[in-house]
Amino acid sequence: MGVRFGYADTSFGQLHYAEQGSGPALLMLHQTPRSWDEFRELIPLLAVDFRAIAMDMPGFGASAALSAPQTIEAFACGAWELLDGLGIERATVLGHHTGAAVAVEMAAGRGERLDAVVLSSCPWADAAYRAGHSNAGGVDRADRTPDGGHLRTLWELRRPYYPDPVTDLLDRFIHDALSFGVDPAEGHRACGRYRMEERIGAVPVPVLLLAAGADPFSMPNLPKLRDHLTGAPMVESVVIESGTVALVEREAEEVAAAVRRFFASIEAGMAQ
Repeated sequence: MGVRFGYADTSFGQLHYAEQGSGPALLMLHQTPRSWDEFRELIPLLAVDFRAIAMDMPGFGASAALSAPQTIEAFACGAWELLDGLGIERATVLGHHTGAAVAVEMAAGRGERLDAVVLSSCPWADAAYRAGHSNAGGVDRADRTPDGGHLRTLWELRRPYYPDPVTDLLDRFIHDALSFGVDPAEGHRACGRYRMEERIGAVPVPVLLLAAGADPFSMPNLPKLRDHLTGAPMVESVVIESGTVALVEREAEEVAAAVRRFFASIEAGMAQ
């Protein structure tokens, strides 16, 4: 069976998700300002081994709106409520960019319910990051104008960080950025409000760090993340050299292979 869609009732309102497959639950969390669609290519690959679920986090896609100031903690709460609404007690979480910060918070707060986390192109949200991002909005800040100039602005802000051919990928990005109630910059501000350096050491589960070699925003964070994951029993790193900000769309097969190898390593460690 292909991808199925649904809604879960939560305290935020209805949260939208897509799912495929059966087995252990694997929840996927998108970057700002994307939606479940970021994992369109990855879902069927992971559905071979998992119940692969990609949600629209609160404030994104077809999920309930979330007023500003948005926070990583609120996104994490919404993810937990989605899992509760689906009757899922344990899961693995895979987050990309903003979604990776949310995965850190989920693991730090309720790690006893997680089997592992996969942090893809994770930000390093420390004091220096907060100083530069909490009020700016990052790469996706574009004031709406009657002449539609904001559409071109959003396109051109992202264009340098996407691989050729770029049109289909940026069409999908623009679609999500224009979803009702979405502020494309507010999720970046949420990352800028997060105190990751105070939370990451409390992650108590195995971690896979996925990095994209051509992603200038996240690639430099890899050693910092590894050094601060002091509570994780196992930390593995995989760099996909051809990867960009659009890592999970364009390099879905390599991402899926890395996830499978990671779980094989966990099982091998448990067998020793």
